[in-house]
Amino acid sequence: MNFSYSEKVVTLQKKVINFMEEYVYPNEKVYQEQLKQQKTRWSDIPPIMDELKEKAKENGLWNLFLPESEYGAGLTNLEYAPLCEIMGRSVIGPEVFNCNAPDTGNMEVLVRYGTEIQKKQWLEPLLAGEIRSCFSMTEPDVASSDATNINTSIRRDGDEFVINGRKWWSSGAGDPRCKIAIVMGKNDPTAPSYEQQSMILVPLDTPGVKIERLLPVFGYDDAPHGHAEIVYENVRVPAENILWEEGKGFAIAQGRLGPGRIHHCMRLIGLAERALEDLSKRVLSRTAFGKKIAEQGVVQEWIADSRIEIEQARLLTLKAAYKMDTVGNKEAKTEIAMIKVVAPNMALRVLDRAIQAFGAAGVSDDFNLAYHWANARTLRLADGPDEVHRRQIAKLELRKYQSADLAAIH
Repeated sequence: MNFSYSEKVVTLQKKVINFMEEYVYPNEKVYQEQLKQQKTRWSDIPPIMDELKEKAKENGLWNLFLPESEYGAGLTNLEYAPLCEIMGRSVIGPEVFNCNAPDTGNMEVLVRYGTEIQKKQWLEPLLAGEIRSCFSMTEPDVASSDATNINTSIRRDGDEFVINGRKWWSSGAGDPRCKIAIVMGKNDPTAPSYEQQSMILVPLDTPGVKIERLLPVFGYDDAPHGHAEIVYENVRVPAENILWEEGKGFAIAQGRLGPGRIHHCMRLIGLAERALEDLSKRVLSRTAFGKKIAEQGVVQEWIADSRIEIEQARLLTLKAAYKMDTVGNKEAKTEIAMIKVVAPNMALRVLDRAIQAFGAAGVSDDFNLAYHWANARTLRLADGPDEVHRRQIAKLELRKYQSADLAAIH
């Protein structure tokens, strides 16, 4: 494996770093202030976001996540990793470049499985940043970490499908620009376990779609993005809204979640890097008990452990990206599962040390550490909880030895 970056990637790295320093970091507080000035936190988008998006487009830093050169920058997962990491240093960063979840995963689904009509109607506006989308999979009444539990029904009725069910944590549905949901449900409960589910495109203005509430995360509402609980009651959409074909929902989910998981990990590494920078600057600038806080042995251990853990997580992320590029997402599932466990836990540890170094200021809204911690903590659940990934890793590890002559082991 060669993890050195090509000239193309190094050039893009410099451009993204410069863009972040010139435009994104200075406008993080502007974004929050404008959000507070809206009539409601869900009615309008802070104007600075559209300004930043236009600048990103002008600088050729748009849709970098898509490997298909027809739609994106034509970068591999390994090439995209260092760029995604830089964007992840800011909460608003990914959206500025149109590289934010859940739109990235939804666009990838439409690229891979959408019809030409579906691409024209939904993919193109998403690529242009004109609309937003949500992914409606998790349900409140079942353990959704096992996707075969999903109860929402997608029933064929002539030239239409009828959808009934309740979803929650449909991230992005609070955004006034969110126009389309990808909904996962069961179309045939009698089929084999992994062929019962389908995915279908549901415009949010379809009769019967009701956003009941927007769920806070550790007290943060994530406006105007939001995480919605949505009821689908006798929702009718044309049969051509099905993605791929009936019974392929689980297969689509596996294809969608691989890149989504690793993108989260890339962003978390950037987040941890920024937290370590903040920690280091803070302890160098403060004095306690007659010496710089940075001179305390325990603080130096925090810094050393953080650097070690970030580097370990980055290398595992790059290995996973390399395998996805060379042998495909299915063959890379062990590495994807491992990094999905490692990266959020690493980021939480680094953020916790930074919060400790900042003292009471670390848990306030004056700095972003508490909000970053809340975001990182959700990623031990999103796209599959740690326990499910560990279970898969263990099963794949044990499979290597199931046919071995156990008597020969010594």
